[in-house]
Amino acid sequence: MSHPHPDLSSPPALAEGALRVTPLGGLGEIGRNMTVFEYGGRLLIVDCGVLFPEEEQPGIDLILPDFTSIRDRLDDIVGIVLTHGHEDHIGGVPYLLREKPDIPLVGSKLTLALIEAKLAEHRIRPYTLEVAEGQRERIGPFDCEFVAVNHSIPDALAVAIRTPAGMVVHTGDFKMDQLPLDGRLTDLPAFARLGEEGIDLLLSDSTNAEVPGFIPHERDISPVLRQVFAKAERRIIVASFASHVHRIQQVLDAAYEYGRRVAFVGRSMVRNMGIARDLGYLRVPGGLVVDVKTLDDLPEEEIVLICTGSQGEPMAALSRMANRDHQIRIVEGDTVILASSLIPGNEAAVYRVINGLTRWGAHVVHKGNAKVHVSGHASAGELLYFYNICKPRNLMPVHGEWRHLRANADLGVATGVPRNRVVIPEDGVVVDLADGVAKIVGKVPAGYVYVDGLSVGDVTETSLKDRRILGEEGIVSVFVVVDTSTGKIVGGPDIQARGSGIDDEAFTPVIGKIEDALLKSAADGIVEPHQLQQLIRRAVGKWVSDTYRRRPMILPVVVEV
Repeated sequence: MSHPHPDLSSPPALAEGALRVTPLGGLGEIGRNMTVFEYGGRLLIVDCGVLFPEEEQPGIDLILPDFTSIRDRLDDIVGIVLTHGHEDHIGGVPYLLREKPDIPLVGSKLTLALIEAKLAEHRIRPYTLEVAEGQRERIGPFDCEFVAVNHSIPDALAVAIRTPAGMVVHTGDFKMDQLPLDGRLTDLPAFARLGEEGIDLLLSDSTNAEVPGFIPHERDISPVLRQVFAKAERRIIVASFASHVHRIQQVLDAAYEYGRRVAFVGRSMVRNMGIARDLGYLRVPGGLVVDVKTLDDLPEEEIVLICTGSQGEPMAALSRMANRDHQIRIVEGDTVILASSLIPGNEAAVYRVINGLTRWGAHVVHKGNAKVHVSGHASAGELLYFYNICKPRNLMPVHGEWRHLRANADLGVATGVPRNRVVIPEDGVVVDLADGVAKIVGKVPAGYVYVDGLSVGDVTETSLKDRRILGEEGIVSVFVVVDTSTGKIVGGPDIQARGSGIDDEAFTPVIGKIEDALLKSAADGIVEPHQLQQLIRRAVGKWVSDTYRRRPMILPVVVEV
């Protein structure tokens, strides 16, 4: 079983007749999915998503894949295949198209509608090719066949990519719900046919590889929702992903049955549900959905609000409601339903929101106390079944943290994939398929690219470290005026502390230490301002550490006269 090595170097030139696979996101993490396929000097990209920040990344809005390895080859990209419309698969597209707007986008009707609406906000009009299951398209040197898969959003597709080097199948996100709400099953006969033809490399969704058995049916949620609606005495607030059309449909059905009106809250929710309704993926009875501005005219027991924020995102509607920072204020007797799973890493943020809502008197229904969510990803039983149908010659687990990738690899081995034909790369690790064997051959840059407001890529890990220090330890500024001819202090030191928990007056003992350090430096002929700043930083930092066991950011300012 291959795995990444810290001593990997840049990959060699791609051998003639070989296919190169380079994941730039989605491995070792849940999000930022992006894979680059190269054959004959041309590149095909499958998905280009975002990752949402965690608490140790303060101020960050989104995290993008690293485009460094393809930036000087944008003209070689023949298309971007989008497997489905979730943010972790399409959210990075606007940032890639900023660099070359005419890269064609390939996807299903709903997927393209969602990305086109997103691109309109960036003032980009893309070139698109709409495809459907069963369709086969030549995209540059890549012969792509699209296969229906069931997921937590309509119109999801897997893609089989044929080249002279062999056939690669990328599942995208999928599960095997046998009773889907829209009747659209994962096309197992198509996968069986591809397996008989010969799948040389299978890239398979790993998210639930640790979960035994089979995922419950999406429609199993409906009875639970009806029970919650039947008991609710005041408003019902449902938090869900803004693209989970099937879940929203079940909420609408329950609201209609119990005589309630529904309002969508949040720009992305309003936009996406409008698109789904217009394309026929969401069935909305007349008069059911109302504008949020009209809610004051309705009795509370007739109101359902559907909003974003099921993952505890700090700026999403539900988090702001929990913090009393939203026009909709939670009151005693409200019912809040978190109709989603916990994405790994978001647990603390979600429970903080649940506690905040509960504090204001809401009854919070979530996956931990009611069956209000089923996953959109195949579990271990489904994956075993899938591998026995596909019979891949090589396996590359994708979409998951390390524990998911390892578990998925073990499932493949259990169904007969030779252990030496299973590759577990990480982001940036390059895999070549040549002569029917997939091997790791090198690595390319694949770090995090941070989006902070309008800034893309300007925030570095050093910047984030500084933000964490400021947030946790505060800042101490030291202002000193120095005579450049003698190096002696002619003004200050003036010391101010913010967020450190130390009063300005408490720094009196360190003033003498700063003066001594600067006098000694003057005697040694050290008068360059940067060197003096370093001396001040060390003197103050050591004193604060020794006295308070704290490490605030020390910001010395030396003015020359």
